[in-house]
Amino acid sequence: MPENTELNAEPTTVEESAAKIAEKVTGVENGTAAGESPPVASSEAEVTHPSYELSKFKLTRILQNNTMRKTIALLGSFPDVSTVDVAVVLLEKQAFKERDVQTASEEGATETPSIFSAALQVHTEFINNIYGSFRCIPSTELNGIKTTVVYPATEKHIEKYSLTQKYLITETPALYEQLTLPYITNSQFSLDWVYNILEHRQETDRIVYEDSDPETGFILLPDLKWDGKTLETLYLLAITRKRDIKSLRDLNSTHLPLLRNLRAGIAEAIEKRYGLCASQLRIYFHYQPSFYHLHAHINPVRGDAPGIWCEKSHMLDIVISNIELMSDYYQRVTLPFVLFEDSKLLDAYEAQKAVQKCAKIVENGIEKNEDKEQCNADAVDEPQAKKLKLAADEANAEEPPERKLKETPTIEVAVE
Repeated sequence: MPENTELNAEPTTVEESAAKIAEKVTGVENGTAAGESPPVASSEAEVTHPSYELSKFKLTRILQNNTMRKTIALLGSFPDVSTVDVAVVLLEKQAFKERDVQTASEEGATETPSIFSAALQVHTEFINNIYGSFRCIPSTELNGIKTTVVYPATEKHIEKYSLTQKYLITETPALYEQLTLPYITNSQFSLDWVYNILEHRQETDRIVYEDSDPETGFILLPDLKWDGKTLETLYLLAITRKRDIKSLRDLNSTHLPLLRNLRAGIAEAIEKRYGLCASQLRIYFHYQPSFYHLHAHINPVRGDAPGIWCEKSHMLDIVISNIELMSDYYQRVTLPFVLFEDSKLLDAYEAQKAVQKCAKIVENGIEKNEDKEQCNADAVDEPQAKKLKLAADEANAEEPPERKLKETPTIEVAVE
C-alpha cells in the first residue's frame, strides 16, 4: 500500500519554514523515521522573491476585461529588468468572505476587519423612498486584489489570456494522431514548474496533501486562481506523479488504480482540511488541458469556476466509468474542445481541411454572398471535424429590426 501523508493540517503561516515542510515530505518519500538522518537536500533553493517589482509594470495592452468575473488580463513588461521579455499580469477583485460582513456581537469583543466598521466610507448616490444606492469603500484590509504574474510570458500565454474568437473542434482519434499530438509534443508549455513541485524545489509550503507512490500518487495544492483563503471559491489542483500521461487521450485501464486513488485521496484530504465532503466537490480533467501533465481540478459544486463548460471539463467519476466499460475508451472516442483564433493548432486543422467553416456574412439583416463561392470551393464532402464560431461578446451584436428578423434567418453560422 502506498504511504499517504497529509501536509499542513492547519493553514501554513508565513513564518513556517518551507525547508521544514520539505524535510517532512522527503522523510516520508524515503521512509526515514523520526531521528534518522534525512537525505541530502536539493542544491536548488526555493525561489521566494521575484526578479521584478510589480509597481514598475509597464502596460502594453489589455488582453481581456471580464466584467462578470471582475478580472482583467494585461500585457506589458518590466523595463528595468528586460527590454525583450513580456509579462502577463492577471488582476482579480476578491470574492466576499462571510467573515467580512460579520458585526460585533457585544461591546469590547475583539474586532476582525469588517465592512461594517468605522473605517467604512459611504458616498450616497441617491435615496428614493425605501431604496438607497451608495458607493462604499471599506478598510484597506478588505480591498486586496489577487494578482498573478506570468513572466517571462510566451506567445501561448498571451493567446491563453487574450479575448479572441473561439472555435469548437470535434477531434476524432485519427485527427488526434495526425494533428493534435504532433502539435502538443512540439509546442506545449514548459513543465519545469510542475517538476519543481513534484521534486519539492518550489511551493512546498503550499502543499495540502501528498501521496508519494510513484505510480498512483499525486500532490494536492491550491491553484493560482484561488487566493488560498476564501472557501466559497476554493480551487485546487491534483498533480499526478507519473510523467508519461499527457491528457485524457493517454488514459486506459492500466491507470484505473491511479484514478481511483485520486478520487479517494482528494476527497479525504479536502474533508479533513476544509470540511467539504465528496458530494460537495467537482473533480474533473480539462481537454484540452493548459499543460500536458495529467492533473485534476477540484472546486465546490456550489461555486462557479473557470473551465467547467461541457466542451472542456470531464468529471473524474465519468472518466473512471468510461474506462471500466471500455479499457481503451479514450483512444477510441471523439472529443470536443475549444481553440482560439490565431492558434497554430487551429491553423493546422484548417490547412488539412479537417475543419470546415462556412460563416454567412450578415450586414443590417441582409446576407452577403461574396465569400460563399470560395467557401464551397474549399469544402470537403465529409469533414472529420466542424468549426463553429462562438461569439466573444453577444452583448455587442447589433440586433436587426423585428420585421427583418421574420424575413431573414437568425442563424449566422452554417456548418454542413
